[in-house]
Order: sequence, then structure tokens, then C-alpha cells
Amino acid sequence: MSAFPSCSLPATPPPSPGFGVGLRSCHFPWLERHLLPQQSGVDWFEAITENYLDHYGYARRMLFRLREHYPIVLHGVSLSIGASEPLDAAYLHKLRQLASELQPAWISDHLCWTGMLGINSHDLLPLPLTRESLDHVCARVQQVQDYLSRPLVLENPSTYFCFQQNEYHEWEFLAELVRRSGCQLLVDVNNIYVSSVNLGFDPQQYLAGLPLQAVAQCHLAGPSDMGTHLIDTHDQPVPTAVWRLYQQLISACERPVATLLEWDARIPDFPELVAELNLAREVLQGHIPQREMAVAASSLSTPVAASVGRELHIAEPLS
Repeated sequence: MSAFPSCSLPATPPPSPGFGVGLRSCHFPWLERHLLPQQSGVDWFEAITENYLDHYGYARRMLFRLREHYPIVLHGVSLSIGASEPLDAAYLHKLRQLASELQPAWISDHLCWTGMLGINSHDLLPLPLTRESLDHVCARVQQVQDYLSRPLVLENPSTYFCFQQNEYHEWEFLAELVRRSGCQLLVDVNNIYVSSVNLGFDPQQYLAGLPLQAVAQCHLAGPSDMGTHLIDTHDQPVPTAVWRLYQQLISACERPVATLLEWDARIPDFPELVAELNLAREVLQGHIPQREMAVAASSLSTPVAASVGRELHIAEPLS
């Protein structure tokens, strides 16, 4: 795989498949009994890529069975597009093979890095938003897109601190990344809200700075209020503030955008999940739920709690 100075892949996303949910194994028994779209109440599914690499049992059979009736999107958490180490060739080979067999509507991952020296942190770590970092990520995105022969869709992560060396706001960085690489965007409006509270920026300014023509998908989720900061836990109903940002994003795009409800902990039964997803349809008709965010009963054990909203100094720029 070699880097290219420019990318000919179009930034225009495919047509929206509608309203979907994350595919979770706890829902497999229910989905087996309600397999068809008119029975399940959803239009499409997003599957976590890593759950299906090197796995050939029940979960994989269920994924391919659903693919017969629904569009499927692969959503990765370990591409580590921002890491300083070379891209994982074995991972990309497995991803390309899975995509060849599954034919997903698109493949997404996160604007982040996930570890170093072969160690996966199992977290989506933020990048320094510098010119050097942008050059680095653009080259890697182009490598991935060339290898997969398709645009890569990248998601904005939730953040809890910023780097003193930053030369871009995150939305400016994403806009330049789209312009230079031809990638597309997965806009997580929950992550925008979480980051805006933690770092103190205006989420409206974030939306206004995005290249909306490149938005392929959006995520909805519910964070946890820790009192001094928000944590992106995906274990709560979507709060009013996130619904408002979602309405504003879709209105600004002036076209249908694939909408995905994420729920990763304390996952409700599938019909309850669909009821939450259906609120997105109501929001686009102008009916925004009035719902306060639940305050967490106790603090999460997390290393970011003491540094939320602070600048992080790095000794040397990313290379």
C-alpha cells in the first residue's frame, strides 16, 4: 500500500438507508423470530467490525442472514488511523475479505488512535490537531481507501481534553481531511455535545464548520452526567440537547442522512430500542422530546476525570 498525493474517490455519500440500530448479540434471539424489516421496525444495522473478524460461528451466520434483508454497515474500533505506527496490514486484509463477502453499504471507523507498540488501549484516543497530524492522517486514509477500493467514513470521537499544540478546531481538521482525502463523515451528534460540554466550545459552531456534503451517517446516543463532565457511555436515552443538535444537523444537510441509535451498556430489549429510534423520526417532524440527562449515581473509574477541559502538553509533535 502506498500513499497518494490526492484521492479521486468522491466525497458524496450513498443514499441514506433510513433509521437503524447497532447490532448486538443480546438481540439475536429476538431478531431470529422477527427477521424481516416490517417485523423488526428498523431499516438497517451497524455491526462492529471486530466482532466478525476471525469469527465463523453463530454471530457471523446471524450477520449474513440479516444481510439478506437489510443494508449492513461495518463500524470499526481498532483501525487506529491516527497512530504513528504503520497500518496493521493483517487487520486490513481481514477487513477487505469480510467486506468482499458481506458487501456492506460502507465501512466506518474513528478519527483517533488506539494504542502503540502492538498494545491496544481499547479506547478511542484523541489526536493533536496539527498540520503535521493532518498530513499524517490524510496519507493513511488514502492508503486505506486504495486498499479497500472505497471511501472510508470517519467518526468524530468524544473528547475530554485538548492539546496545547492544536492548530485546528476539530471541525476544521475534519473539513480539511475530507477535502484532501475524499473520505466521508460519520457525525456523532452525541460526541459533539459531550465534547462541547467538556471543552467549552459552541456545538453550533462545530456543525456550521462541517463539510455537510460529505456526511454519510450520524450517531445518536445517551451520555452520563458525572457532575463536572460528561462521559460517552451509550447507556442512556438520548437527551434533549442531543436531539436538538440532530435536528439541526439534518436540517442543515437538506437531505436524508442515515441515522443510527447506539446503545452499548444496560441495553434494553429490542422493541424498547426501536421505540427510542422512532423518536428520531418524530424529531425530524419537529417534535423534540423534553428529557433531562440522568445524573450518574457515582463517579466512573476513568483517568480522564481529573483532566477534563484541560490542555494536554506533548513533548514532541506526532511523526
